Amino acid sequence: MRPLFPKLLFVAQAAVFAATALAQNVPPPVTFTTQQDQQNMMDQLGIKALRPGPSGDEKAPNHANYDESKANPYPKIPDPLTTNNGEKVTTVKQWWDERRPEILEMYSKYVYGRVPQNVPAIKWTVTATDHEFLGFTPVVVKDVIGEADNSSYPAISVKIHMTVVTPASAKGPVPTLIMFGQAGFPNPNEPRGEDMDRLNGAMKSLLIQQDPTLKKVFDEHPAWEPFRNSPFFTPPQLNADGDPPNTWQLAAAGWGFVLLDPTTVQADNGAGLTRGIIGLANHGQPRKPEDWGALRAWAWGASRALDYLETDAVVDAKHVGIDGVSRYGKAALITMAYDQRFAMVLVGSSGKGGATLLRRNYGEAVESLTGGEYYWMAGNFMKYGAAEATFGSSNPAEIPVDSNELIALCAPRLTFISYGIPEKGDAHWLDHEGSFMAAVDASRVFRLLGAKGLPVADDYRTAKMPPVNTGWLDGELAWRQHDGGHTDAPNMKWFIPWADKFMGRGSQP
Repeated sequence: MRPLFPKLLFVAQAAVFAATALAQNVPPPVTFTTQQDQQNMMDQLGIKALRPGPSGDEKAPNHANYDESKANPYPKIPDPLTTNNGEKVTTVKQWWDERRPEILEMYSKYVYGRVPQNVPAIKWTVTATDHEFLGFTPVVVKDVIGEADNSSYPAISVKIHMTVVTPASAKGPVPTLIMFGQAGFPNPNEPRGEDMDRLNGAMKSLLIQQDPTLKKVFDEHPAWEPFRNSPFFTPPQLNADGDPPNTWQLAAAGWGFVLLDPTTVQADNGAGLTRGIIGLANHGQPRKPEDWGALRAWAWGASRALDYLETDAVVDAKHVGIDGVSRYGKAALITMAYDQRFAMVLVGSSGKGGATLLRRNYGEAVESLTGGEYYWMAGNFMKYGAAEATFGSSNPAEIPVDSNELIALCAPRLTFISYGIPEKGDAHWLDHEGSFMAAVDASRVFRLLGAKGLPVADDYRTAKMPPVNTGWLDGELAWRQHDGGHTDAPNMKWFIPWADKFMGRGSQP
């Protein structure tokens, strides 16, 4: 049985939204559960039933397929170098003027959804600045809030939270990596010496004021203090491969980084679709079939973060990257595909909806997304999981695009596809092979645009994945499967020098 408190909290929040909207003489935002929102979209699309997705439990009767001989029921994937009217793309101009816009349009309409024209502007404010150490590297840390203009619909507010960290010793603009995850000061600078003494004195005085008998306790324990300093240097929790945390590695290499909380842009559930930035743009009403889902909203949030970084003199805005793992790996790849200002991406264990081919029947399925995390995608994407609908039924072969084209949209910029191994927790569910196949096929576009793809001459259907811990890092499109779990941390020590090489800079000591 689920606890009642979250439901009561949701009801209370809905009541506050409604009261706010009523006071401002605008219709209140619609309040749906995830199930109600999903049903609303199914009704709009004429879907009566969805095919259930497979189970990730290999002992379950409906477990996902992990038999490679059954993995390609739809072996033909869309060709990124053939236009919708069947013309072969043989020139750079054809790619930029015709084919790339075609692919983006199909992704927007059928897969990830469209960002509306009326999406509100974001005003960024630095709320606090701190001087900290990451390991032995001094850094400047700014906590930043991006508030959406909600003047057209005051019932919903959106405040994007990110933390910007740059080397204190930077002598010029530095490359910077936006990382999807929890924002916040990584190692807050503590008061020490006389400042700490004053804090302890003030705290003891306040406690004695509240309870005079505490004076005797303090007199009997004169060495005890309410606050104690942390050790000047605390050993970090190392990555699984024994390396320092990714943030420490970036700072030591002379990079900046940003911790961007995607859930402050858009909630990671269906009930939140009438709130967050999607809800604000829709004035609290349910989505239409072509409207954006959470993945596209998180990518939009990363682009707004880049807007801010372009105003920060310490950041080299021409060399900003985006990084994420799992669902945020999907969002990182989408960010890179749509916003050409991003110079690089580290795509960690992204699976279906990210780097893995949608047409593959291996592990996570299209039905896993249409029936489960449908809110990540455009409503239209649900059609491809329909078992019964007014239009009949549909399947993944009918999706007009696939992940080889999503990776191709990143060309010729730096694109690093990262995975771990199932034995350490990077589950078979993610279909590592399917991502490798997509990257192999996308290599043709990188080569057309004068960049290096993966060093494979074979067709994507016959190409062999390199061994674990053998990185293909010579080109702008890179692949490396580390021997860790569901994380990209073990590949950070490879990503930094790889990106530095193409930027023409050595990793800074």
